[in-house]
Amino acid sequence: MYICNPINMEYKYQFLEQMGRVMTFRESADPSMVIFKEKYYLFPSMTAGFLVSDNLTDWAFHSLKGLPIHDYAPDVRVIGDYLYFSASHISKNCSFFRTTDPVNGSFEEIEGTFPFWDPNLFVDDDDRIYFYWGCSNQTPIYGVELNAEDMKPKGESLALIYGNTSVIGYERNGENHIPKTQEEIDGIVQGYASMNPGMTEEQLNVLRLAVGNDPYIEGAWMDKHNGKYYLQYSAPGTQYNTYADGVYVADHPLGPFKLANNNPYSYKPGGFIPGAGHGSTMEDKHGNLWHSATMRISVNYIFERRLGLWPAGFDQDGELYCNQRYGDWPFKLEQSRMNPWSNPEWMLLSYGKSASASSSVEGNEAWKATDENIQSWWKAASSAPGEWLEVDLNHVCAVHAVQINFADDQLNVELPEGAVIQEGRFIDERQHATRWTLEGSVDGISYFMIEDKSEANTDLSHDLIVNENGFKARYIRCTVKELPYNQQACISGLRVFGLGEGALPEQTSGVQTEQLSELDLSVSWDKDESIGYNVLWGFAPDKLYHSHMIFGVNQLTVKALVKGQPVFLRVDAFNERGITEGEVYQAIE
Repeated sequence: MYICNPINMEYKYQFLEQMGRVMTFRESADPSMVIFKEKYYLFPSMTAGFLVSDNLTDWAFHSLKGLPIHDYAPDVRVIGDYLYFSASHISKNCSFFRTTDPVNGSFEEIEGTFPFWDPNLFVDDDDRIYFYWGCSNQTPIYGVELNAEDMKPKGESLALIYGNTSVIGYERNGENHIPKTQEEIDGIVQGYASMNPGMTEEQLNVLRLAVGNDPYIEGAWMDKHNGKYYLQYSAPGTQYNTYADGVYVADHPLGPFKLANNNPYSYKPGGFIPGAGHGSTMEDKHGNLWHSATMRISVNYIFERRLGLWPAGFDQDGELYCNQRYGDWPFKLEQSRMNPWSNPEWMLLSYGKSASASSSVEGNEAWKATDENIQSWWKAASSAPGEWLEVDLNHVCAVHAVQINFADDQLNVELPEGAVIQEGRFIDERQHATRWTLEGSVDGISYFMIEDKSEANTDLSHDLIVNENGFKARYIRCTVKELPYNQQACISGLRVFGLGEGALPEQTSGVQTEQLSELDLSVSWDKDESIGYNVLWGFAPDKLYHSHMIFGVNQLTVKALVKGQPVFLRVDAFNERGITEGEVYQAIE
């Protein structure tokens, strides 16, 4: 079985009312994933439901029953025979809920005594229960012990993690950690004020803080390993490619906590779809550790997001890590013990390749489906069934997998009849269908069917088609039959994986580094014929746990450093035949 991020599941549409208008987009984020009674349960934000799987690849959707579906960032934990659920609401006391059967049973409410945002429950080996929460660019992550009988705090809450951008580079706000200018901040505030003329000066000041450059410290998750407590958190903001999960370590569940050496342990700023923050870490049935987290689109709205899943683990020194080197390429998910650092079997064949289409809208041409950027897409000129997109791989390749990524382009959809906006939003729980056919050709004249989903009753916007044996093809064509709301076809990535022609890339040469500040490192190397590069770094030569994938350039500024740490790095090259690892250099002593 194979997966390819973003996770291949049904992402529900929601209608969001904000500043006098209604936006329609897909959203799923902030995943909380656990094993309960030998099944995997995945609870994300804003889906009005949860997903269940036997194998971490095939997910079945179930609606939430009797739970606050509009509350954000749901948390689930297994305590005894129960699955406990809680979710965020800042203006009212938040309850806890529990059940012995999430699919068929009902949830029992345990009335809450205080409001919280981004909750996380943790039960220790001695059955004592701890609770963590926080989501703000002004306040920290908090923790407290709870009474197991009534889930009420047993004492005063403690501040556990504050932002510290003078020391922790990955906490710095902005796309690529580049902060907004004061002019940009003022423009955002003025835009809100013009659409809401009744805002007071106090409200405007609150808004200035909210949209400023202070990072959001949020998304707590606790794990225990070899007697140590690993409190994970996310920063700097979900709308950025730099959204990451960091980790602090302590000898007690309420600290004091110390920043771990390996940070951020979950970080994916490059590739087709970036972002790897606000997640959860879980051991599967076979002893493998997995990290699920939020991935970013943020075109139609800043909270337009998806879910990712990556191999994780603890090394021999107790450092928590996550492998995201090729974090949106297909990888095999074994139902047994796995090597979390295995390289992908198949290489990316479609990057930068020419593409054609039945029609396109100006500014959304066919080639935008091969640029490895989920924020751009091909858009058909009509919504009529039969619009198609085709990628030319330039030569016959051994194709093993195709990922079809459908996009939404500023949908203008009427609320369904009878729908009611609650707490500013309506989640569309109806079953939509995404239908298409996928064909291949060696010569562009005769075509064969790869996959026919013209009668499918599923709505998979990031579908993955795998053929382990492979087939020969030069041309890959997707013909769209039906989409939700009868929208025009938009594909952000018709991504093809397999093996092409030629030899492996040469090892990177001419690597040069320059420390720009205590938190920033410039890396460059000689440009060659490689398709792309993975820049790896870490605090020790055998712990290159961080990575940033880039295409078409031979320079990168790493802005996720931790002050005072040594930095070792390696630049790997890849093409359609495989990966060539570079040499390890010490960049900062």
